[in-house]
Amino acid sequence: MKKLSWLLMASICVPLSAQSYWQQFVDYKMDIHMQVDKFQYDGKMEVTYSNNSDDTLDKIYFHLYYNAFQPGSLMDERLKSIEDPDRRMTNNVGTKDNPIYESRISKLTPEEIGFVKMNSIHQNGKALDFKSMGTILEVSLKEPLGPKSSTTLKLDWKSQVPKIIRRGGRDSSEGIDFSMTQWYPKIAQYDTEGWHLDEYIGREFYAPFGNFDVKITLPSNYIVGASGELQNEDSMPGYSNKKFKKRSNITWNFKAENIHDFAWGADPDYVVEKQQVPNGPVLYYLYDKNLDKEFVNHWQTAKPKVVEFFQFMDKNFGAYPWSTYSIIQGGDGGMEYGTSTLITGKRNFESLLGVIYHEAAHSWFQHLFAFDETRDEWMDEGFTTYAEAAAMAEIMDANKNQINPFQGAYNGYYHLAQSGKEEPMSLLADYYDTNFAYSLAAYYKGQVYVAQLGYIIGEDALKETFKKFYEDWSMKHPKLGDFQKVAQEVSGINLKWYNNLFVNTIRTIDYGVEKVEGRKVSLKNHSNFAMPLDVLVTYKDGSKELFYIPINAMRGSKEKENKFYQGIKSTQLKDWGWTYDSYEFEAAKDVQKVEIDYTQRLADVNRANNIYPAPQP
Repeated sequence: MKKLSWLLMASICVPLSAQSYWQQFVDYKMDIHMQVDKFQYDGKMEVTYSNNSDDTLDKIYFHLYYNAFQPGSLMDERLKSIEDPDRRMTNNVGTKDNPIYESRISKLTPEEIGFVKMNSIHQNGKALDFKSMGTILEVSLKEPLGPKSSTTLKLDWKSQVPKIIRRGGRDSSEGIDFSMTQWYPKIAQYDTEGWHLDEYIGREFYAPFGNFDVKITLPSNYIVGASGELQNEDSMPGYSNKKFKKRSNITWNFKAENIHDFAWGADPDYVVEKQQVPNGPVLYYLYDKNLDKEFVNHWQTAKPKVVEFFQFMDKNFGAYPWSTYSIIQGGDGGMEYGTSTLITGKRNFESLLGVIYHEAAHSWFQHLFAFDETRDEWMDEGFTTYAEAAAMAEIMDANKNQINPFQGAYNGYYHLAQSGKEEPMSLLADYYDTNFAYSLAAYYKGQVYVAQLGYIIGEDALKETFKKFYEDWSMKHPKLGDFQKVAQEVSGINLKWYNNLFVNTIRTIDYGVEKVEGRKVSLKNHSNFAMPLDVLVTYKDGSKELFYIPINAMRGSKEKENKFYQGIKSTQLKDWGWTYDSYEFEAAKDVQKVEIDYTQRLADVNRANNIYPAPQP
């Protein structure tokens, strides 16, 4: 775990580029004893909380996520009220033609619900007052925690693992016994905005970085995969070739540094396989040994491609800093955690590889950067899906016949923009009116944000932006403004207008070629969203010229992108003032054809008017 030392120091030291930056830190030490027949466990935890702020804290808050899986919870009520509830969390009690979706949480029995019941909390030997409010635990300190100091709390609690409804729980649809995610009392995030106390209704997370030392005791026939490094690997079933005496219980010990969530899975039928990424982490694969041969073959075929993925990410987005990454069959789809993921395993090869790429890419954008996913979930999901698509394009030659390898995301965004259901990406994740709008905004529009940024500042500048962003903000909690500042420093282009319009509004882009007369080209902005334009002109003699038109709000311009326009003369025209709806320029020769954004990276919702003469239907 020595590889983490420089990042740990960077997270503690005051960065030169942000003199006032601070963040909280947590050390978790847990001792967990499972009663697998009851689907319950007893938990003891010693947690040291470091207050690096200038504030004095008289309370500390925890998340108790399991409490959401009870009839009448906010998550239960949300499933009843939203017009398009998550199908994984509901049952259709109507018909195929007239579906009526019923919350699965509302039907959980007392033996099937999840809960976290605190027995006691102590600070320096003194019992503390606490109260649970849904999925939030409020703890009143006897000794207030002053600035630049730490305190240690001891928690004793009992939990019941719920029947799997969302992400974690027991008895997955594929027969995995335990998918242990969002399972322990987790300290809430405190930053310059104060405490972040979002009730858990099924969306994403935000938490301080921490170190984890977790001991899990359960029957010896179980095999466990988890975040971090297994400390007693040489003596544990599934990981060692040694023969073991039958024991009633064994204790697994996993440790991880500088992550902000810890997950694990347990099943008697796990197979454990290891793979070393050259100059990278050890990969662990845990899946059901009883999977059909077809699915096992997919897992085996994926393994060398997963190594290539980690090498691709290291080269393009920064080095993976942890020593391990575990891919564990479990859960209800795919979900990212610190140095691990839980995914369903009965998938075709393309689906399996895609979900592994997606969840592993989260190691950068969810874990290295620890975005506030309760508000900027689109940054995590959008940046992640961008990296996933880029990796697929390079490693698997996916979308090789498309000019824009991110075209699928653009199509998803266009569908959202024309649906009448779009809401701004800056909306708090839990508050979207529909799952439809949330999903398309987070995964598709968020990805388009990145791909279109490459169009604005240039692909080379975008690559350098990600590298510098990694250098400046790894193991911290950057916000959109921090990413914007890095992109501006790298490209020399102001981006305030872009972030404001694309993130905080639902305005759309629509440019068109108005008319062409000889050498004169007239363009029109049919929208209220100004953007720079790449205009490719084909002359009547067959030659081509690229005309680049920045907008004045950029206060700069991008370099010519030879990747797309190699061998084509490029001419930069005067800025297009963003308050003007029309623009004219004169080409060098008589014009045959004009096309706005040949590369299709401009998120123009009406491409029909981007080409002159208009293509025949």
